[in-house]
Amino acid sequence: MKLKLSQIADMLQLPWNGQSNPQITNITFDSRKIEAGSLFVPLVAQRDGHDFVNAAFKNGAQATLWQKDHSLPADLVGNYLIVDDTLDALQQLSKAYLKQVNPKVVAITGSNGKTTTKDMVAAVLASKYRVVKTQDNFNNELGVPLTILSMSSDTQILVVEMGMDRPGQLLALSALAQPDVAVITMIGEAHIEFFGTRAKIADAKMEIVHSLKEQGVFIYNGDEPLLEQRSQKVRQKKFTFGLQESCDLWAHNVQTYPDHTTFKINAAPDLQFFIPLMGDYNVDNALAALLVGRQFQVSMEQMQSALAVFQPTKNRTQWLKASNGAQLLSDVYNANPTAMIDVINNFSKVPTKGRRILVLGDMLELGEQAPQLHASIVQAISEKSIAEVYLLGDLMKNLQKQLTLPTHYYRADQQAQLIAALKADLQRNDVVLLKASNGLHLDKVVQALQN
Repeated sequence: MKLKLSQIADMLQLPWNGQSNPQITNITFDSRKIEAGSLFVPLVAQRDGHDFVNAAFKNGAQATLWQKDHSLPADLVGNYLIVDDTLDALQQLSKAYLKQVNPKVVAITGSNGKTTTKDMVAAVLASKYRVVKTQDNFNNELGVPLTILSMSSDTQILVVEMGMDRPGQLLALSALAQPDVAVITMIGEAHIEFFGTRAKIADAKMEIVHSLKEQGVFIYNGDEPLLEQRSQKVRQKKFTFGLQESCDLWAHNVQTYPDHTTFKINAAPDLQFFIPLMGDYNVDNALAALLVGRQFQVSMEQMQSALAVFQPTKNRTQWLKASNGAQLLSDVYNANPTAMIDVINNFSKVPTKGRRILVLGDMLELGEQAPQLHASIVQAISEKSIAEVYLLGDLMKNLQKQLTLPTHYYRADQQAQLIAALKADLQRNDVVLLKASNGLHLDKVVQALQN
């Protein structure tokens, strides 16, 4: 973005009487990440961002927002705009900037696969258009507006990921982004603690179409009955993807390998598609991306080439190497039962001269069903394909009770002991899958094995 501070004031419907009118080229809420041209947004949270405004100016901020229920300090030096609420102002600014740039918007949500799908969609569309996508996991009330405001003025398509952990959240994000295309990857158990049932999760995911433009398109997983039922109420055009022939776009001849997957589709029978990720579950994500590309007239051949080289976000089924040469499959960003079972099933087929070892941590936000859902992971763990299991976290005790193969259990506060035991046990020909919710910090185990 490139906006004069006076333009930002105008977008926020604020009076402008500044002495200087600097150009703003980026927006941040972290005073440590100030760059030249930054507008600092002090958010009111556990740490009140207003306490860091002076630090932001010292670090080079050009201006700051200021929430009017905070008294202006006498020593405040710099450009500031007084607003009712800083988060609301950030969202309103992003909505105004989105209207000004006016790109097509693709919004993506789902219990699993939304980040990978976002990366695939962006890669497919970038073969023909100027595309901006959500970075990292900036997919909430704060991340979505920051993604919008990161666009350059010549952006043609914005690909925005939308997460949710409560009813109504996607209603607000959909209203903010006003999507031209809305995508739901699948319905799983993520955040079931807050919803109670998969049906209620499906209801909440469907909120993404609430502000879908009248001429927009809804793309969803046609293998999921919960979505098929709810899609009947959507007026806009609809297209489905999946593995069943009843879907508009369906895959067949799926072949999965340790570091890639190939498949064919009904819409282009002569083409074989390649994605640089293990797992047949990633084929659904690729199908969603292909359907999005078709809405923007990207050819099948262009999409085939783009998917073959797309770069997935870090720590999502990412192959790494331990310091002793063992292969590590890092999938430690997030976890829920559907995703964990899928990745274990695929990992169990990985060829190896050594052992297949699982390192699994607690899956969070599963509520009262957490014990039984953790125990249910046993269905994916076969003694014929898995040699050992390392478990971390209080909830994983429920899985330990179900397992008969060699299992090592550690409480959540015993990560150091797990690392020491795993390092002593690991051999150079072994392959290791590491998966847990982000709150278990298995990324530290991955780093320790690499060092």
